[in-house]
Amino acid sequence: MTDGAVTKAARVLVAADKFKGSLTAVQVAERVTAGLRRVVPGLDIETLPVADGGDGTVAAAVAAGFERREIRVTGPLGEPVTAAFALRGTTAVVEMAEASGLQLLPPGVFAPLTATTYGSGELLRAALDAGATDIVFGVGGSATTDGGAGMLAALGADFRDADGEPVGPGGGALARLTSADLSGIDPRLSGVDLVLASDVDNPLTGPKGCAAVYGPQKGAGPDDVAALDAALAHYARVLEDAIGPKAAGLAAAPGAGGAGGIGYGALLLGARFRPGIELMLDVLGFAPALARATLVITGEGSLDAQTLHGKAPAGVAAAARAAGKDVVAVCGRLALAPEALGAAGIRRAYPLTDLEPDPAKSIPNAGPLLERVAARVARDFLV
Repeated sequence: MTDGAVTKAARVLVAADKFKGSLTAVQVAERVTAGLRRVVPGLDIETLPVADGGDGTVAAAVAAGFERREIRVTGPLGEPVTAAFALRGTTAVVEMAEASGLQLLPPGVFAPLTATTYGSGELLRAALDAGATDIVFGVGGSATTDGGAGMLAALGADFRDADGEPVGPGGGALARLTSADLSGIDPRLSGVDLVLASDVDNPLTGPKGCAAVYGPQKGAGPDDVAALDAALAHYARVLEDAIGPKAAGLAAAPGAGGAGGIGYGALLLGARFRPGIELMLDVLGFAPALARATLVITGEGSLDAQTLHGKAPAGVAAAARAAGKDVVAVCGRLALAPEALGAAGIRRAYPLTDLEPDPAKSIPNAGPLLERVAARVARDFLV
C-alpha cells in the first residue's frame, strides 16, 4: 500500500502500547479507531492493545479476552493494595507493577532502599491458587531494587540476618543478610512453566546492573546506588552458599536485572527469559490478527532510542515487516530520524507534537489530538 492508495478491502490492525501519563493502550486503540472512521466510515478495524511486560500488561491481556482477577497484596511500601492478574484457562499473566510498581507510590515519594516485591510474590501465589500452570511474569515499572527477595519470601523463602531474625524489606536490608533457605518455596512452582517477560537484558549487578542503570529512576542517589549494588552482590553470594554456583550464573544472566532485580528472583524460581514484547504478542494472539490486516498502526507515548530496544512498537513493527505488512506509528513525541524508523520497519510516524508542540497542553489533551492524528493516517494511507 502506498500513500494515497485506495484499498476497498483494507483492514487495519491497531496494536499500540499506552501513552504513559495520558492514555492506556485500550484508550489509544479507541481514539485511533474513532479518528480513522472520521475519514473512512465503516472501515474494518481490529484492535489489539499491546504491552511489553511492564505496567499495562494485565490490561492488554484482559482486552485480548483474559479474565481479570483482583486480590489484596502488600504494596511496595508495605501497605495493602489491590492488584490484578489475568487468567485464561490455565494461563495467567502476572504483572509485577500491579503489586510493586512506581505508580503505587504517593506523588514525589520514593523508597529506593526499602521498597519490597513481597506483593509480587503474593500475586504469583494467587495465580497458582487459581490453577495456573503457565505463568507469564511481566516485569518493569518497579518501585523496587530488592533482587526479588521480597517476592521469594512471599513464596516461602527464608532470609535471616546475623541475629537469626528475618531481614527487613527492600534492597538496603540485604546488606545484613547472612543466610538464605529456599527449601520452603511453594512446591507448585516446580510444575509450572514460568516465563520472565522483560524488555531489559541487564545483569543483576555492576555498571549495567539494576541499581546503577535504573536506581536513579526510583529515587536512588549516588550513595544509594552504591549501597544497593553492594547489597545485591552480597545477596547473590549468600545465595551461592545456599544453592551453589548457579546463583552466581543467574545473577549474570540476561534479564536478572529486570525491575530492580526481580528478574533474578524469577530465574531462581526456574523461569526462562524471553523479551517481553515477543512473549506478549504470542500470548495476545498477534499473529492471526496480523494475518488479517492490510495496515498496522502501532505506537507509544515517546518514540525514541529506547523504543528500538525491545519496546512494544519495535516488536510489532518487526513482526509486521516479516509478514510483509505496512506499519505506521502514532506517538506523543518523536525523537527518531526517518532512517531509524525505516530500519525498524515503520513507514512513517505521526506525533501529537505536530499538532500541539507544548507538552503541558498535548498531554492532557492526548485523546482528541490522537483522533486528529489518526484521521491524518487515514487520509495518507486509506483514501
